[in-house]
Amino acid sequence: MKTLADVLREALREKDIDSIGTLSKRFRKSKNKLQDIAIEIVHGKGAIFRVPQKTAVAWDLNGNRVEGSHYAYAPLCMADKFEMVLSPEELRSKLPEWPCFIIDLQLWDKHTQKEKGKVCLQINQSYGLLRDYFTGRELAVTWANEEFREMFHGPLDRITAYDGPTAEFLREKGIDEVVLLDPWADEVLREEDFSVKAFVIGGIVDTGGNKKLTPRIGEELEGAGIRVRRRKIVLRGDVIGVPDRINRILAVLLKMMVEGKPMDRAVYEVQEPLHARWRLRKELPRRVVRYRIDGKDFRVVEKELFDEYSKWLKIRWEDFVKVLRELDLVALDEKRIHRLNKLSMPRIIGGKLYRVVLLKRAALLCYNC
Repeated sequence: MKTLADVLREALREKDIDSIGTLSKRFRKSKNKLQDIAIEIVHGKGAIFRVPQKTAVAWDLNGNRVEGSHYAYAPLCMADKFEMVLSPEELRSKLPEWPCFIIDLQLWDKHTQKEKGKVCLQINQSYGLLRDYFTGRELAVTWANEEFREMFHGPLDRITAYDGPTAEFLREKGIDEVVLLDPWADEVLREEDFSVKAFVIGGIVDTGGNKKLTPRIGEELEGAGIRVRRRKIVLRGDVIGVPDRINRILAVLLKMMVEGKPMDRAVYEVQEPLHARWRLRKELPRRVVRYRIDGKDFRVVEKELFDEYSKWLKIRWEDFVKVLRELDLVALDEKRIHRLNKLSMPRIIGGKLYRVVLLKRAALLCYNC
């Protein structure tokens, strides 16, 4: 899927322009210069002009520094001084029909005031994410009541704040099918789902852990005659470890849809150590070996598991140790485990498999190092 930067790049190439500069110091520290320049143009703040002397700073259409250019971004107030070669109107006319990304706030009143503030913050961050790929105007917030408008400190004029239900908004847009991102869905989000014209995310900050509120949004849409594809985002087949913040869910979707990244990689890139620890708490008990040494029980995992899990969970060593302590586990290197196995015999105790060691001194091997 094209980004706004791609659209600007194509528009410039059509005019045989292979580099652009700027008449100010703006954008010099930008990570995606073409995207940021395109945003300014689309919002009517500036345009691309032909300048008589090469600019001091310029970039090629891949964002690499070059030695000046006769084409530059400048504010529209410069239109009487230079020849305009790409206007805001022309660039807008070339924009593709990007999908809508809808945050449904029908459950707004289920939140505390603190949680409502978090919802507003995450919606603002979602707008910033969409600006990194498209224009930001693709974001719509439904059930946007007066309280939300007062609490939201983002650019209300650059998103669609719709005070009615999502189904009504979709009918006005002529959209009859959506993807609802729902952690309780049976099916996983896949590439075929990216063809729909709207994606719906529940505007829920759920500190109480009751995420079964999300399916209610789908039920309401289906009741209004909207076809709903309920899809979940997973990490290696499980929703545990997938970020639950609105903006981070959107970030995973965009990395898959626009950048073409596999789901596991997209989740990893937006994951925080908090989410990684959630998953680690589930994974480590599966790798436990139980030892009974002189009547005392030890639950042991391999220390090398840190290297294995850190390839797909964004964990640091301190996160690994924290989870070990929470689960009362001991992490030993392979050499120590090998020594314990040589000293032990397998036994079934209380329906569970233990490796029993009679040598008291072997207990010294079962301490984290």
